[in-house]
Amino acid sequence: MTQSLPGQRPAQEQAFAAHGRSPVVVVGAGPYGLSVAAHLRAAGTPVRIFGDVMGSWRHAMATGMFLKSTPAATDLSVPVPGGRLADFRREHGEPELTELTPIPCDVFVRYGQWFQKRYVGEVEPARVTAVERPASGPGFLVRLDDGQEMAASAVVVATGLNGLAHVPEELRQMVPEGPGPRARVSHTSQHTDLSVYAGRRVAVVGGGQSALESAALLHEAGAEAQVLVRERKVLWGMPPDLARPWTQRLAKPASPLGTGWILAAVCAAPGSVRWCPPAARLLLFRRALGPSGGWWLRDRVEGVVRVRTARRVTGAAESGPAVRLDVAGPGGERESLTVDHVLAATGYRLDLAALPFLSASVRRAVACVPGSKAPALRGTFESSVPGLYFTGSLAAPMFGPMMRFVAGTEFAAGRIARHIGAA
Repeated sequence: MTQSLPGQRPAQEQAFAAHGRSPVVVVGAGPYGLSVAAHLRAAGTPVRIFGDVMGSWRHAMATGMFLKSTPAATDLSVPVPGGRLADFRREHGEPELTELTPIPCDVFVRYGQWFQKRYVGEVEPARVTAVERPASGPGFLVRLDDGQEMAASAVVVATGLNGLAHVPEELRQMVPEGPGPRARVSHTSQHTDLSVYAGRRVAVVGGGQSALESAALLHEAGAEAQVLVRERKVLWGMPPDLARPWTQRLAKPASPLGTGWILAAVCAAPGSVRWCPPAARLLLFRRALGPSGGWWLRDRVEGVVRVRTARRVTGAAESGPAVRLDVAGPGGERESLTVDHVLAATGYRLDLAALPFLSASVRRAVACVPGSKAPALRGTFESSVPGLYFTGSLAAPMFGPMMRFVAGTEFAAGRIARHIGAA
């Protein structure tokens, strides 16, 4: 596939510009943004994509982390053969990964960068600072942090979880503007190197993959880590059984997100999730694939790191250079816990208000899912604002849990590109 050289606009876009037609703007260069751009360019649609290629995976993941997904659920999407993770590994002379091989985050980053160069072409590093609707006519006015202004026929928001990190209210007032080894409270998304906490006492709040893997990395780096989990027990994934009998395969069919009929159904037909009653959709979004740890991580945590279940943080305060946590136990008993740092592995909250580049008038015009601050979307991923699309995690309340994972890129990118092309 032909791609542009750095600093050069694709010939398709030059031709459209010559005829007064505006490109599609994709905001974000992670798995979803890259996949959407690859589909649009393959269809001959002019597109400009802005962002830091695989930025969240490079800057919001601690060194040494692995993907929880299997290789079969980790392919970016392009409508031509040759763009899978396995193709990348083969081209670089690296062995193919199996379901029994956890994928290092740095491998996935290199794969995304390879995919971008091969199927997307130029990704512009400028940051989108404003998306506005013009005073008259369709489309959008897009402003960049380098001062450029441009017209866009459509905008695809593919910013992933940037800006959506959630810290519980009990800890929020102690989160500084930026992370650092002397900050008292931080979110896991703020770190690429947990070794800065070597020799320090760290309480990790949360019970999912991020919390458990962060605790393992902290322990291995020489920190005194403990995990505070709200649930009464920690859930762990099961090692894949590559030789399941047909009876088990029928009872619990496999899917990119795990086994079971519900997961298989929502993965096979994400579009059908939209037709569920809003309350059922929201329940599926909040309850499907709850906090758990990868099967391959268990030996690095159980019996190694102190994990305290049925513990809820009710308050936090400075105690000299340390933090005093007020913790409620399983029987309602209270205790105070003093640590040097609190690491919140408390997930993300979807909220359009966390997308500052959308103008206030555009945000007000975007209808939200009832009971949520996420955008309500049509089957094409278009919002109530014509020409404004959302994909990735922001689409999960409408299309189900697959949109929270790379496995959803094929469905989302294909639908968005076809609708934009038809329009």
